[in-house]
Amino acid sequence: MSKVYRIGIVGCGGIANGKHLPSLSKLEHVELVAFCDIVPERAEEAKEKYGSAEAEVYTDYQELLKDESIDIVHVLTPNISHAEISIAALEAGKHVMCEKPMAKTSAEAQSMLEAAERTGKKLTIGYNNRFREDSLYLKQMCEAGELGSIYFAKAHAIRRRAVPTWGVFLDEEKQGGGPLIDIGTHALDLTLWMMDNYKPKVVLGTTYHELSQKENAANAWGPWDPKKFSVEDSAFGMIVMENGATIMLESSWALNSLDVDEAKCSLSGTEAGADMKNGLRINGEKFSRLYTNEISLSADGVAFYDGKSESAPDVEMRKWIEAIDKDLEPVVTPKQALVVSQILEALYESARTGKAVYLNEQN
Repeated sequence: MSKVYRIGIVGCGGIANGKHLPSLSKLEHVELVAFCDIVPERAEEAKEKYGSAEAEVYTDYQELLKDESIDIVHVLTPNISHAEISIAALEAGKHVMCEKPMAKTSAEAQSMLEAAERTGKKLTIGYNNRFREDSLYLKQMCEAGELGSIYFAKAHAIRRRAVPTWGVFLDEEKQGGGPLIDIGTHALDLTLWMMDNYKPKVVLGTTYHELSQKENAANAWGPWDPKKFSVEDSAFGMIVMENGATIMLESSWALNSLDVDEAKCSLSGTEAGADMKNGLRINGEKFSRLYTNEISLSADGVAFYDGKSESAPDVEMRKWIEAIDKDLEPVVTPKQALVVSQILEALYESARTGKAVYLNEQN
């Protein structure tokens, strides 16, 4: 590394403490020097656990951005403020990692992209599932042409009963939606990345509020409050790309189904297929016979040793800092993330109107 990078954190809640801060703190050439949250106690706690000796605490992100020594800002706030804070940070001369989704609306996401291009600063979005071992291996296979041309795919984000009951997850105004924009966005990003296809033509979507109004519901984090549940509990969609490829997207926080998977995809190509549903499996035909191969991703090889591997967030943060240090394009580019936001918004619009939404004018 050419220098020690000074990082400011805006939003010190669950995603900061569960992903960004633990992974950033493992990097040698990083200092966590500023922590901002509208709840000052959260910022103080994050500073005490992860901050450098001279780290500062803020309740106003604009004050944090005045510190010219800060190189990078991580925006870890509700969706409604992603664009506002990210654009301000870029214009203040900071590189920005913003948590997924890119923004609440595609127009805001577009403004973020334009700000990055205008300022020359790097912008990436926190789609950490790209950095899992199975994802990285499958991406290599796709890039090598092992699957051929991928013309059909499924993006999986199904929970049986795991509705997030804290924060603003159930607030449509602040988040823009429910499971589709929260976890469906991960599955869609992963699928588009594997296909290397970012030219959607038309989408058809449906959303449901069938289980959200149940009282005392079984749930991983305890019963939700139906009065506060203003977003969908499940959403589904079909996306047809300009080249004719089709993607089926499924997402739910609560659904009567035992077929649960999150942030995974299934791919069907002209040479082979792949899925992540029970480990990473490759299927196809060879010498007039069908085959299924299960890919071993473990790092072990000898008795009493499990090998070494990095978690997806650890790889994500390391690659992000390397992109800045070596002036490389981030693994997750803002142009890619913008397309994800455009598709999600179109799916919600289709669900509202009952009509297909054409996107070719945006591409």
